[in-house]
Amino acid sequence: MPLAKGDSPIRPRIDEAHSRRTRRRAAGLKAKPLSGSGATVVKLADAVHEDLHEIAPPVRRNTVGRVLRILCKAAPEWNAPVLTLMAAERRDPFLTLIGCILSLRTRDQATAIAAQRLFARADTPSRMLELSQKEMQELIYPVGFYRTKARVILQICRDLLDRFDGKVPNRINDLLTLNGVGRKTANLVVTEAFGKPGICVDTHVHRISNRWSLIKTITPEKSETALREVLPRRYWIEYNSLLVAFGQTICQPVSPWCSRCPVSRLCPRIGVVRSR
Repeated sequence: MPLAKGDSPIRPRIDEAHSRRTRRRAAGLKAKPLSGSGATVVKLADAVHEDLHEIAPPVRRNTVGRVLRILCKAAPEWNAPVLTLMAAERRDPFLTLIGCILSLRTRDQATAIAAQRLFARADTPSRMLELSQKEMQELIYPVGFYRTKARVILQICRDLLDRFDGKVPNRINDLLTLNGVGRKTANLVVTEAFGKPGICVDTHVHRISNRWSLIKTITPEKSETALREVLPRRYWIEYNSLLVAFGQTICQPVSPWCSRCPVSRLCPRIGVVRSR
C-alpha cells in the first residue's frame, strides 16, 4: 500500500510488530525477535514492561512461609551445609560444637576434612585433652586460624569436664559461657544437635533476609534479634541450613543466579545491582 505524503515508512512496521507479538503472547507462543528499523525501540519498551512486573513486594511474616516451602522443595538439588550433614550423621552435641568452631571463617571442604581427621583420633572432651596443642594443630590444619582454634578447642574441653560433667549444655546462655562460643555457634548447637528452637545467623542468613526485605539490619547480631520478632517460630530450626545452602549455590553475594532461583518472582532483590 503506497504511503501518504508525510507518513513514516517505519511506523507501520512497528505497529505490525506489536500486533504480531501481542497475538503470539495471547496464544502462549514465544515472540519472534524483531529486526530492522524500530526493533530497538520495541524491544526496549518490552524489556522495561517486563522488568516492572518482576519487582516483588517485600517478604513479610505472612508470606515468608510460602518462600521457605518453595526453597525446601528445591533444596535436595543443592549441597547441604557440612555442619548440617555432620549433625545429621551423629546427632552428637559435642561433635557439632567442635565442628562449628572449626568451620568459622573456613570453607566447607576444609572443615569436613579437618573434622573427619580430628574425630577419628578423638571424639570426646577427655580424649581430645590427651592431645597436645601441637597435635591438635596438625590434625585440624588447614582450617582458618588453626593455631587459635586448637587452643580454643582444648579450653572448651576443659570447661566441659570441669563445669558440665563432660556434656555440652543445651541452653544458649550456658553455651555462651564457653571460651570461643558466640551466638552463632550457640544457636547452631541447640538447633542442629538438640532440635530446640533457635535462629543461627551467619553471613548468608543475614544477607538473604535483608535482600528479601524481611528485616532491615546492618550486622548478623542485630539480624538474630530482628528475625526472632518477624520469623514464625516453626521455621527457626531449618532457617539457617536452608539459607546457607541457598546462599552458597543460588543467592550468592555478588551477581546471584536469579535466572535459576525458584523464588525469583517473590524476591524484591534489595541491593542486587547485577544478576545472572
